[in-house]
This record gives sequence, C-alpha cells and structure tokens, in this order.
Amino acid sequence: MRAIIADRPGGPEVLRPIELPDPRPDAGQVRVAVEHAAITFIDTQLRAGASPGPGVTFPVILGNGVGGTVDAVAADVDPAWLGARVVTATGGSGGYASAALALADDLHRIPTSLAGADATAVLADGRTAVGLHRVAHPGPGEVVVVTAAAGGVGSLLVQLAVSSGAQVVALAGEDTKVAHARALGAQHGLNYRGAAWERRLRDLLPDGVDVVFDGIGSAITDTLFPLVRPGGRYLPHGAASGHWGTIDEADATTRKITVVPLQAIGATRDDLFALTEEALQLTAAGALRPTIGQTFPLESAAAAHAAIEARTAIGKTLLTTT
Repeated sequence: MRAIIADRPGGPEVLRPIELPDPRPDAGQVRVAVEHAAITFIDTQLRAGASPGPGVTFPVILGNGVGGTVDAVAADVDPAWLGARVVTATGGSGGYASAALALADDLHRIPTSLAGADATAVLADGRTAVGLHRVAHPGPGEVVVVTAAAGGVGSLLVQLAVSSGAQVVALAGEDTKVAHARALGAQHGLNYRGAAWERRLRDLLPDGVDVVFDGIGSAITDTLFPLVRPGGRYLPHGAASGHWGTIDEADATTRKITVVPLQAIGATRDDLFALTEEALQLTAAGALRPTIGQTFPLESAAAAHAAIEARTAIGKTLLTTT
C-alpha cells in the first residue's frame, strides 16, 4: 500500500510517501480500500509535536478518518461488510494510506445518496458539530457566536445554529472566510484579525451573547467569555491558536454560565457512533452541507498540512488516493 509517514516531529516536510505491505485485518477488524482520508487541524499539531492534548509516538502514519470500500475482513467479522461503502475512524492513526484497518464496530455505511467525499468530511467534524449543537440547544432569537466559522466544524455549526432560528455571528481569520460563513447563513461576520475587531464585536452585541462555540481558544476566549450573558453557554471545542483558553470558573458560577468541555460531547463510544450516524443522515438529507475547500493527492500530504498551517485552507481538507 501507499502511505504517508512522519519519522519525527517537525514541519510539513517530515511527511513523506512510503510503500508498505498491505495490512491484514486482525480479530474484529476490516480493511478499507481508502478513497478519501480526512485531515484535521489536530493532525498538524500532532505532526509538529505541539498538540495541546496527548501526542503520538514516532514514526507515525497520521489520520483518524477515512472513507472507502471494505475489501477484507477478519475471520470473526460478518462477511456482509465486504464491498460496503463506509466511513470510519481508524483508532487514532493510519488514515493517510491507500489501505487502512478499522474495527468493524466503528464502521458507518455511507447513505446511497451521499458522495464518499462528503461522508468523509462529516465523519469527525459532523459528530462534533451535532453534539455541540445538541448540548447548547440555541433557540429562536438567541445570539450565537461561532469561531473558526469557515472551518470543518465551524461551517457546520453555523448551519445548525441558523436552522434553530438563532442570530449567528461568525468569526474567521480572513475576509473570504467571513464571506463564506455569511453565505452559509450567518447574519453577521467579523475578521478577528482585523483592526479593532473586539470593539466592533461589542458594538454589534451590546446586550451580550447567549452561546459561544469556541474552536480557537487563547486570546479569543479572553474576548468572548465576558460577553456571555448570565445563564448562557460557552463551549470550548478546539485550540486552533495552539492553546486552550482560560475560563474563570468562579465568574462562570456567579453568572450561571454553563461551560461544556469537548470531552462531554459523545461521552461514550455509543454516543459518538450515534452522533456520527445523525450527521451522515442530516448530510444525506441536505440539511447539512460540508465545505470541502480543497483536496490533495495522498502523496501531497505535506502540501495539505502547509496550506492548513498557512490558514489558506477553508472548510475541510481531504487527501485522495486516486
């Protein structure tokens, strides 16, 4: 099989193509002939050895989400999976390859009306967005701020919040990304790298905000958390800045603000599976539209990582094997 390996932590250049024997499924596993592999921002942090969460052991084949066709199963796995179009997690690594192993229990059949690329794009981002939206439960007329609003998760959160009748303010780091979030339905948008954006945001929200979906952290959290109204909800779900934001727990308690960490979304394996199924069904029905901003051949994984780190990528970035 073809794969992309990182022998050591470093810049995108440490990602290099390699040829390896095709893996064989062990007990409970299947092998997927990969058509699309999803890249997350976390992948770039893991590769750099700078993840704010648990790291990886090098050498490593990154990637925890793939879409394709099951072409081999272990002896204890139902052979009816052979030939099925699926998306699946890969256990944390191994996705940047033309063949990947996965547990049969992690497989999701791709709805017949859904393209494989779209299914792969919502595999992880969709379950995250659906879970966050379900917990925050924004209602009609509530004010919702979505950060990184043109990213894989953020673009889905914008759509979900708009569908709930909320007034959505989209924050993104480039004007083109702000425009994309507006095209998805956000009523307002701001470039958080623009001049005096914090003042502009406060002017836009003189009465505060009910819900914040914070995928950036760091200084963005410092700006947004004080704007949350008493009884509001703050959901930190990413650290694209490289650092999680700091929330004053005493202040949150005093103002009765519910802070929901990402770990509370899909707290069990069954919960995560159900959230993924819901995201796939919503996408198949047209209620969610993933933004696949760019695709790269598998062998160009380094270029894909470089684009993400340069903040030029929009929406979801996929690797393709064909």
